[in-house]
Amino acid sequence: MKTYCFFLFFIALTFSVTAQNYPSRSNVLWVTEPDHSDWLYQVGEEAKVAISLFEFGVPADQVTVHYAVGPEMLQPDSEGTITLDQGKGNISLGTATAPGFRDCWLTATLHGQTYKHHVKVGFEPEKLKPYTAFPADFEAFWDQAKSEAAQTPMQIEKVFVPEYSSQTVDCYLVKLQAYKKGQHVYGYLTIPKKDGKFPVVFAPPGAGIKPMNPLKHMFYAESGVIRFDMEIHGIRPDLDKDTYQEISAAFGNRNNSYLVNGLDDKDRYYMKKVYLSCIRALDFLTTLPEWDGQNLIAQGGSQGGALALITTGLDDRITACAANHPALSDMAGYKAGRAGGYPHLFTNFDGMDTPEKLKTLAYYDVVNFAKLIDVPVFMTWGYNDNTCPPTTSYIVYNTLDTEKESYITPINEHWVSEKTRRVILEWIKSKLK
Repeated sequence: MKTYCFFLFFIALTFSVTAQNYPSRSNVLWVTEPDHSDWLYQVGEEAKVAISLFEFGVPADQVTVHYAVGPEMLQPDSEGTITLDQGKGNISLGTATAPGFRDCWLTATLHGQTYKHHVKVGFEPEKLKPYTAFPADFEAFWDQAKSEAAQTPMQIEKVFVPEYSSQTVDCYLVKLQAYKKGQHVYGYLTIPKKDGKFPVVFAPPGAGIKPMNPLKHMFYAESGVIRFDMEIHGIRPDLDKDTYQEISAAFGNRNNSYLVNGLDDKDRYYMKKVYLSCIRALDFLTTLPEWDGQNLIAQGGSQGGALALITTGLDDRITACAANHPALSDMAGYKAGRAGGYPHLFTNFDGMDTPEKLKTLAYYDVVNFAKLIDVPVFMTWGYNDNTCPPTTSYIVYNTLDTEKESYITPINEHWVSEKTRRVILEWIKSKLK
């Protein structure tokens, strides 16, 4: 097992101008520095953070900062104010009595405008364990589901997309029949435009209902790797943004979200189609004449990271998996009095805490698929992420009982830098057979 940690704050800033903590073109900059360089502490140990606030690059003197500190994703247990001396101050985050993370939220007002920032630190997170139990019939349930889905004939429509193709890459829009007859998913397939056989990367999408653009990951095909960026809802990914917003408003928000559709019954839950459609995508990808016949890698971030891990657990054709801050991980963790995984069913939705829903969640949670994985896994996550909190990324990583590597970038919120994207590809290449 290898672990890589990067703590160079100002270098990280250059990659994070769109991050929530560091908004682009702001006159104000927060810098928070835990007194442990790895942002990690022992349970019972006090954590302290040094704060600096700059306006126009100059320390903001005598500014009052309000702070609120508490367990990650839960209500604060302490708060107060400090006045910065020459733009600097120190705050105690207290300690934790059990493994996990504490968050410190900061608020300051300059010239009538409010500026916010937050920073998290961890307490023995390598000891975090899942709340979610492994159902006795978990493997039998999914074996039966895969067997039934495999009876659906695979129909393929593949159309060349010139606007996403180049002198070195061919791009195709693919439509696949999956799960049941008459149901489909889409994806963009990018293939190196040269002779040879190539590894394949299967890349499921992040959460939401939105258009897709394969250009962000075109460097995979440019580097000699076939990539399939998948759509999971059966909606053409080349529709305009306004149309997607209308569709999302119809079944993408709060209690109307696809993420809770049918949650009372494990056989009717919306995500059953999604998970089994990922298997159908592999059925298609392994028929490509350009595939090298050996290397089939799952890779994704957030919901895509979850689906990459889930597909790896479900299908032994996957040879390696790379996942960024996976969603759908220990989703019932709030029942243990700590942060649970995205989509935060117990805080963002109504009426989710029922025996029926909790039972279904166990069949769809990443931590249970992680227990089935026996190929190399690479994971990356940040500590300041409030969408897929580090508590749940650690829980998934701690659950894995296979060759694994982590690339931890504490300053990150729910994003990865361009540098990290390249690191992921390099790890993938290092695992090719």
